[in-house]
Amino acid sequence: MSDIETIKAEVKKLNAQATQLKMDLHDLSEDLPTGWEKIPEVAEKTFSAYQQLTEARKKLAAAGG
Repeated sequence: MSDIETIKAEVKKLNAQATQLKMDLHDLSEDLPTGWEKIPEVAEKTFSAYQQLTEARKKLAAAGG
């Protein structure tokens, strides 16, 4: 597998994770005030996932993908 294909697979995986966390955060917000204690944890995970996804996309663009 080429470097570009490896990075594309990583982007796809990170995108799926970030999307799931976004939905978890959305679901949490819909259930408020129930579960409000989980907001910082879920938000931090979501932020981290999108940060990783952004870096992977930059890496893919730099590799010419």
